[in-house]
Amino acid sequence: MEWSKDRTGVTMADNKKDPDTLRSARWFAPDDLRSFGHRSRAMQMGYAPEEWKGRPVIAILNTWSDAQPCHMHFKSRVEDVKRGILMAGGFPMELPALSLSESFLKPTTMLYRNLLAMDAEELLRGHPVDGVVLMGGCDKTTPALLLGATSMNIPAIYLPAGPMLRGNWKGKTLGSGSDAWKFWDERRAGKISERDWVDVEAGIARSYGTCMTMGTASTMTAIAESIGMTLPGASSIPAADAGHIRMASQCGRRSVEMVWEDLTPKKIQTREAFENAITVAMAMGCSTNAIIHLIAQARRAGQDIGLDDFEKASRKVPVIANVRPSGDKYLMEDFYYAGGLPGLMSRIKPHLHLDAVTVTGQTLGENIARAEVYNDDVIRTVDNPIYAEGALAVLKGNLAPDGCVIKPSACDPRFLKHTGTALVFDDYPSMKKAVDDPDLDVTADHVLILRNAGPQGGPGMPEWGMLPIPTKLVKQGVRDMVRLSDARMSGTSYGACILHVAPESYIGGPLALVKTGDKITLDVAARTINLDVPKAELEKRRAAWKQPETRFERGYGWMFTRHIKQANEGCDFDFLETSFGKSVGEPSIF
Repeated sequence: MEWSKDRTGVTMADNKKDPDTLRSARWFAPDDLRSFGHRSRAMQMGYAPEEWKGRPVIAILNTWSDAQPCHMHFKSRVEDVKRGILMAGGFPMELPALSLSESFLKPTTMLYRNLLAMDAEELLRGHPVDGVVLMGGCDKTTPALLLGATSMNIPAIYLPAGPMLRGNWKGKTLGSGSDAWKFWDERRAGKISERDWVDVEAGIARSYGTCMTMGTASTMTAIAESIGMTLPGASSIPAADAGHIRMASQCGRRSVEMVWEDLTPKKIQTREAFENAITVAMAMGCSTNAIIHLIAQARRAGQDIGLDDFEKASRKVPVIANVRPSGDKYLMEDFYYAGGLPGLMSRIKPHLHLDAVTVTGQTLGENIARAEVYNDDVIRTVDNPIYAEGALAVLKGNLAPDGCVIKPSACDPRFLKHTGTALVFDDYPSMKKAVDDPDLDVTADHVLILRNAGPQGGPGMPEWGMLPIPTKLVKQGVRDMVRLSDARMSGTSYGACILHVAPESYIGGPLALVKTGDKITLDVAARTINLDVPKAELEKRRAAWKQPETRFERGYGWMFTRHIKQANEGCDFDFLETSFGKSVGEPSIF
C-alpha cells in the first residue's frame, strides 16, 4: 500500500480497499428485498443513493444530553464532525449514546461505565457502519466509549470534549473540583460567607467543557491520545477554542481514511501503546482513576496490563505537568498553550515507545517530532519536576493484599510514612454525621476509614475516597490527614487518600476486619500498608464477620453486582473481557 500526507500531516492511503468490501455494503448493496428496505428507508430520510453508495458510513457516537454540562457543545459540534466526513467522501450517521454526567448521575457514574461500553459496542455492531467517531470527555465516557469500540474493533477515532475555561472569583483563578474542596473547608471554618459561596459556584465553571484541572476527564483524554486513539494534541484543546471546532472536522475527515486503511483499535492498542499511556499519565500528575480504566481497556484489547506496570512507571517517570491538583498554579488552558500533550511527551521521549502506531497512520514519534514547550513552568523538564517520582503509588500489605493506590504528588509529605489510629465508618451517612460532631474524638494523626464503598459495596465504587476532614480539625487549621477506603476519589481531589483497597470490604476483604482503635502503618517509599493487629485476632474477627445485605435484587444493578470485577482488575464485567469467550460475529441480515 502506498502512503501520502494531507495538509495537516495526517497519513492517508493512496491504494484504498474495494468499496464492495465495506461493512455497510452488507446492508445496502445486495439486490434483495431486505436491502431494498434499507435503501428505501434511507431515501425516506431524504438521502439519495449517490450519498451512500460506495462510501464509508461513519457512525458518530454522541454523548450529548441536557444533563451533561461537559458536553453542551456536542449538540452543535457534531455538525462539524459531519462536515469533515462529507468532505472526505463519507456518509455520517449520528447515533446518540448514553450520557454519563459526573455532575448529576447518581449514585455514581462508575455504576454505568460498563453500560455505556455495552451501548457503544452494540450500537456499532447492529448498524450499517464502517467506522466511528467517538464523542466524549466527561470522566467515564472516555473509557466507556473506548471499551466498546475496542471490543467491536472497527476503525475508530476519539474526539475529546476539551477542558472548560479557567474559573474566576474576585480576581482569583479557580479550578473545578480542587477549589470546590478548598473553599468548602474555608466555609466550614467560617471564613467564607453564604454570598461569597454563591459567587464561587457561579465562577468556578464558566463555559462548556470538562474539568480544567488534571482530574479524571483530562487524565483519560490524555491517555486516549497517548494510546494513539486521538489526533495529535486533541486531548488538551479547550472546548471553547476555535481550534476545537477545526479538530472536530479533522476527526471526521480522518475517520473516513481510517476505514479505507482498515486501521482498527486493536492494531493501535498494543502493549507498548498502553505502556506509553501509563508513562504519560505519571508525567501528567494523573487521576487515580486512570488505573482502573486503563486496566479495563487493556484487557479489552487483549493486553495484560496490571498494577505492577503502574508501579514500575511510578518509580522512573517524574511529574512534570504543573497543573492542579498535583501542581500548584496552572490549569488545562495554560497547559494547552504551553505546548499541550505533544509538548509534554517531547520531554519524556526516552520513556516512550516512539514507534507505536496512532490513528494518524503515523507513529507516535512522527506525531510529536515538531512538538515544543513554550512555558517551562507549566510543563517542566525532567530535571526540574513537580514531583520526583510518578503521580501514583501502589501499596500492598495485609490490609490490601491485591493492592491500593495513593497519589503522593498531591498530599502532605508528612503522611508518606505514617502510623495512626483507625477511626472506622461502615457507611457514608454515619461518617458524614460524625465529622460534623464538635466532640468527635479525633486528631490529625488518626486514619479515617470508610468501608463498604467498593465496586459492590458502594454500589459502583463512588468517589467518596476524599473523606471530609472533621469540622473540629478544620477549625484548628488542619487541611490534610490520612483517609483510607475501598472507594475512588475525584481526579480533582487531593490529600493523603488511600483508595481502591482490594479486595473490597463488602465481599470480606481485610478492610472489613478493622476496628476503631487499631493501628495502621503506611510507608509509601516501601509501598506498604498494614493493619498492626495479630494474625490470631484477625482470624477471630473473620469468623465473626457477616456479609452485608444485598444491594440489588433485580435489574441492571443485580447484573452489575454479580459480574463486576475488583478495582485491581479494572472493574469491567467478567463477561465483557476479551478472554471470556469467542468474539461476537457480524449480525445476520435476512
